[in-house]
Amino acid sequence: MATAKGSIQGYTGVATVDHAHPIIEDAQAHGTGGEQELLAPAVMATVVLRSPATLITADADYHSEANLQTLAPADVLALIADTAMRQPDAGFATQKRYTRLPNPLHEKSKPARQTLTVFTPENFRYDPVARSCVCPVGKSLYRKGANNITRDHIGEHFRVAKRDCGSYSLRAQRLRIPDTTPVRNVAFLRNRVGHRVNVSALLGERIDSAAGRAQYAQRFATVEPVFASLRANNRLDVFTLCECAKVDAQ
Repeated sequence: MATAKGSIQGYTGVATVDHAHPIIEDAQAHGTGGEQELLAPAVMATVVLRSPATLITADADYHSEANLQTLAPADVLALIADTAMRQPDAGFATQKRYTRLPNPLHEKSKPARQTLTVFTPENFRYDPVARSCVCPVGKSLYRKGANNITRDHIGEHFRVAKRDCGSYSLRAQRLRIPDTTPVRNVAFLRNRVGHRVNVSALLGERIDSAAGRAQYAQRFATVEPVFASLRANNRLDVFTLCECAKVDAQ
C-alpha cells in the first residue's frame, strides 16, 4: 500500500460512512498498492442502502477516469476530488511559495530541468493523400498502419529508420531520451472513434460550483472522524492479523 513515506507491505482499510446518521455502512480491507481500484467495490457494497438521491463523496486518491466511467452507467451521483481541485481556490493561491523556502535539515529542491528543442509532429511533412511522411531533414518514414487507434482517434503512425537517425546531435532533436530510445515515432490522428463523454470534465464543473463545494466539504466531517476514533480511542494503528479475510473481519 502507498503511504506518505513510500510503499509498505500491508492492507488498506476502506470505510463507507452515512452522513445523515454517523454509521459505518461498510468496511473492507484490501491488499493493493493504490486506492483508485477500491472505489468500485466500496460503492457496490452499499447498493442496497442507496437511493437515487444518494451522493457519494471521496478524496482525490480515488479519482480516475476509469472509476468515473464505471459509476456513470450505474447512475451513481458522485463528487470525487481531483488533483487540481484546489487551484481555483483563492486560499491556496500562494501555497507554492512555501516550496521555495530552504529546508534547515535537508535541501530537497530539484535542479531546474533543461528545456530541449525536440521536433514536434508539426515539423514533419505529412501527406494524407499519399499517406507518407518526411522528417525535417528530408528522410522518409515507414508507415506502421493506416487505421491505428490512439486515445479514441484513428490515424496513421510513422517510424524513422534506424539508419536515418544520424549523429547524436540529430538524435537529440528527434528524441526526448536519445540514449535509450531507438527511433522516433510520430502519429497523425484523423477521425474520432465513437463518442465518449469526458466524465472528469463534467465532474470538475460540478465540484467547482458553490453547491458542489458545500456538499464535498461535508466529507471531512463524515468519514475522517471514523479513522481518528479508531486510532485515538481504539488504539487501532495497525492491523494485528494476517490474511485478507481475517484483516477484513478485524
